[in-house]
Amino acid sequence: MAVRTVRRVRTAIFAAAVAAAVTATAFVEPASAEQARPTSHRAAQRAMDAAVAAGVPGVIGVAEDGHGRWTGEAGVADTRTGRERRAQDTFRVGSLTKTFISTVLLQLEAEGRLSLDDTVDHWLPGVVRGHGNDGRSITLRQLLNHTSGIFDYTRDPGFRNLLFGPGFLQHRFDTWSPDRLVQTALAHEPYFAPGTSWTYSNTNYILAGMVIHRVTGHTYAQEAERRILRPLNLRSTSFPGTEARMPAPSGRAYSTLGGTPDRVYDVTELNPSVAGSAGEVVSDSPDLNRFLRALLGGKLLPARQLAEMTTTVRIGTSPNASYGLGLMKVTLSCGTEVWGHDGGIFGSSSEALVTKDARHALALNFNADWTGDVMAVAEGEFCGK
Repeated sequence: MAVRTVRRVRTAIFAAAVAAAVTATAFVEPASAEQARPTSHRAAQRAMDAAVAAGVPGVIGVAEDGHGRWTGEAGVADTRTGRERRAQDTFRVGSLTKTFISTVLLQLEAEGRLSLDDTVDHWLPGVVRGHGNDGRSITLRQLLNHTSGIFDYTRDPGFRNLLFGPGFLQHRFDTWSPDRLVQTALAHEPYFAPGTSWTYSNTNYILAGMVIHRVTGHTYAQEAERRILRPLNLRSTSFPGTEARMPAPSGRAYSTLGGTPDRVYDVTELNPSVAGSAGEVVSDSPDLNRFLRALLGGKLLPARQLAEMTTTVRIGTSPNASYGLGLMKVTLSCGTEVWGHDGGIFGSSSEALVTKDARHALALNFNADWTGDVMAVAEGEFCGK
């Protein structure tokens, strides 16, 4: 559930046979001595070290390119035991979930089972109504590229009082149905008329998940498992539903719950239904790299649907970032164009990025949600600075 958008422009993106086609040959990089690291990864490692110096307990990042796989880490996975972070550690990826959901919908379009120009009301009759909201005038495409205007339920004051702050400790295990999340959003007027502007809204992808269920008769999680996770052999990736515990191996996740850094809480366990199809996925860095390399490499979508996914709209006044269908395009300071998504959820900040040719990928995670610059690591990896 990415709650940040392009608030910091340069930080705002960014996370079987098919698997064999997109997995690079691994190599083991020494855990110490910067001179032993390939020159192209030194800046990324320095940015990880800087994040830990800024207060992030631990960072893990895995990069893959034509030369192999590099794993960088800094800090710890668990502040109590001091265990270091590992490439195989799973973490909550937040809004990187949106890229999975968009891929499923685009596959359904390729199969002729829906059109991105269908209205929301066509598939969810009467669901989006009231306070100026009307699903008869909102298309599926507008859900996926955040031009629907629908209010983001995570910005609702009542919702925030329950979960953003100390209230999290009392409500972390609550179950939230998609209908409840949508109705929380529809208590507010839309941001703008559909298609006239852009504002990030998690509600869009809660509705997208509901559409998948209506079209297929299966949950979005079941469809993503069948269409993406199993074909790509993404064994560390899951849609946990209401399961609060993290699958092993994993570290801990930390948050200040909106307070000061001198009081940090362990927020690892939570009911991910609060994020649902907008942000519930758990994964690890190698799986995220494999997914994005397969996606941009044309292994998951026909050319027409991949072209639709990578057709972007402007993000406010940002000169170097734009949003497609569950994918963001960002031009880095060195001119390199990368595609992917960020993900922010309680105690976890993630990025997964890949070049358009699918040859160079990076997926990383900070086990904190209040400090650190994830895009500095990306700049280091792709630009060497």
